Amino acid sequence: VKLTAEFPKRLTGLYIALRSRHAPLNLHLHRIGKVPSPHCPYCPATDETILHLMIACPQYRQARHTLTNSLGRRASSLPFLLTDPNAAPHLAKFLNATGRFKQTFGDV
Repeated sequence: VKLTAEFPKRLTGLYIALRSRHAPLNLHLHRIGKVPSPHCPYCPATDETILHLMIACPQYRQARHTLTNSLGRRASSLPFLLTDPNAAPHLAKFLNATGRFKQTFGDV
């Protein structure tokens, strides 16, 4: 809660969804019966998890490159990205660049 105290409401909601593993990605949406497949729309053999989206999916390579330029190798640490206040503005830019959460959260 302390981390998100200064965040806009949309970004707070997205952080809570990411940290609780209830982000609207295909693995979670499939688990609750909202989509037919848990797979990434760009990597058909891979489940779309938070880790896949933020660290591995080739579709977001350019946005991830920008994130890595800002945060260095810590950008490949999911715990760092989701808990460090210094990562927050860079992570928000990355998430906006992917467009993956725009339908649910808008621009964060």
